[in-house]
Amino acid sequence: MTFRDLGLIAPILSALEEQGYTRPSPIQEKAIPPALEGRDVLGCAQTGTGKTCAFAAPILQRLSAAPVKGRPIRALILTPTRELAIQIGDSFQAYGSHLSLRHAVIFGGVGQNPQVEALNRGVDILVATPGRLMDLHDQGFVHLEQLEIFVLDEADRMLDMGFIHDVKKILKWLPARKQTMLFSATMPPEIADLVNSLLRSPVRVAVDPVSSPVEAIRQSVYFVDKGNKTRLLAQLIQELAVKNALVFTRTKHGANKVARELSKYGITAAAIHGNKSQTARQQALADFRAGKLQALVATDIAARGLDIEELSHVFNYNLPEVPETYVHRIGRTGRAGRGGEAIAFCDFSEKPLLREIEKLTHRSIPVVEEHPWPMQVFELPKKDKNGRTINEEDAEARAAARELRREREAARQAAAQEKQEKSAQASAPSPEAMVEGGEKKKRRRRRSKSKGEAPAAPAESPLPAQAPARPKLTRPGTRLETGSAMPCTEFDRPDPLAGDRVMDATARLLAPRRLTLSPVSSREEHGRPRKRSAGQAAQPRQKSEGQKGRSAHTAPQAESRKPAPSKHKKSSQGRGQDRRRSFQDPPRPTGHPKDSTEQESLMKPYYLDI
Repeated sequence: MTFRDLGLIAPILSALEEQGYTRPSPIQEKAIPPALEGRDVLGCAQTGTGKTCAFAAPILQRLSAAPVKGRPIRALILTPTRELAIQIGDSFQAYGSHLSLRHAVIFGGVGQNPQVEALNRGVDILVATPGRLMDLHDQGFVHLEQLEIFVLDEADRMLDMGFIHDVKKILKWLPARKQTMLFSATMPPEIADLVNSLLRSPVRVAVDPVSSPVEAIRQSVYFVDKGNKTRLLAQLIQELAVKNALVFTRTKHGANKVARELSKYGITAAAIHGNKSQTARQQALADFRAGKLQALVATDIAARGLDIEELSHVFNYNLPEVPETYVHRIGRTGRAGRGGEAIAFCDFSEKPLLREIEKLTHRSIPVVEEHPWPMQVFELPKKDKNGRTINEEDAEARAAARELRREREAARQAAAQEKQEKSAQASAPSPEAMVEGGEKKKRRRRRSKSKGEAPAAPAESPLPAQAPARPKLTRPGTRLETGSAMPCTEFDRPDPLAGDRVMDATARLLAPRRLTLSPVSSREEHGRPRKRSAGQAAQPRQKSEGQKGRSAHTAPQAESRKPAPSKHKKSSQGRGQDRRRSFQDPPRPTGHPKDSTEQESLMKPYYLDI
């Protein structure tokens, strides 16, 4: 059977021929036809059998058949690692080279601006890791309302890495009507519930038994102590003339340590793990693919989706704690039917892990006994008071992490001290500036002597400024120097608050007064006030009930001055004139001395004329 028999269109067939694909693999042969029909697919096949092409080709053909304006996201492929996301993006680029569809790859560890720009331009196919997808969706850059196809790749690895809650959250954003495809190298029982809730009447495609290793890979195991693993690894790489080797370690610190030790033996090596930046990881992978590196030391971050053509050897420096991970590790070699070799190192404490791997694969791994460093330590690792095994590598990794933090803190303090010294040097005047300043002072003194002025007093050393006894006055509307929010009015006198006269004026202002009305004549009603005689006194405008018993001769006068009620509304001028009030002091007896309240008010210019 050929790809043409699967019903693929000509542009995709041409792209597959350019990539060297002649006949479909078993997973492609069984998964592509139902995927082209729009049915849900559950694919289980060992790694390196072409699962990416099994879902990429149908997606490209279905989306190209019915283009949509605006280029919304119509297909989403969710992957667990950045390396796998990049590999899938490259596959879409290769298989769809003769189509007008756009795709984008988003993952964490790098800046989001280029990814956001690609999304804003519009993409048909989006390949993403869960973390960055959720981040950009929450920011409003990812819209999945028009999604048609959803693919969950490496589902078991997604769950092993703790992404189960993220996956369930992302599933709530997807429309109910869509095509779903789930592919994985292993199908453990833990993901059965997810499969049942995600897929509807799926076509089940199982090419090989669950978690079975590739038969073309030659496997072997060396029993060796922990301290001699690096020596044995270097000797095997040199004796077997290894072209390119992928070495798996259990910890990030172990990966760095093995890479350094291999470099001492003259073997070019680099480490990739989660603490490395995405740029450094991509550069290491590029150098390894280009043949610049003989060994690439990695943690399980490279156990899934890392596709390296013609990888000759895979070394398990530490056996994995999860047996299924062993299948993924050795699956990096022997891809697409090619041969490969997988070598494992096992110390005495790792023998239970080896038995679990053999139980999973249903085969025993051949043991190589003739080597320079056979196992000599037959003691189980020590345990703590809680019964947990004490791993020396973990303790060493924690010590290295503490040392790295101390080095970073020391470097940060040194940088801060250096910056402080530079700022102090920049603020301090240079000797040339001090000499120039002295010359300027001398020229000013000579100029003042020639003009007959008194020489300026020499500048004294700066002393700490003392707080003034009283706050200085400022212009109206501004704040005092003490920070008070009350404005200060500017007076002609230096200090209007100093002196008893001001206090008298304040007492005069607060003293009780009799409220009187000025006589209003007919001329005043027409806007022409009549002058009063000197002896005429102002009468009160209105009396209270307590004043009704006063002299009767004032009652008719007050009654005559009371304006008659009118039905018509008075003008504003008349009302203002009727409400005019005159404040006068009551007459005092003759010969009575003046008190302080009878002094002329200093606040008169600031009274309101009401």
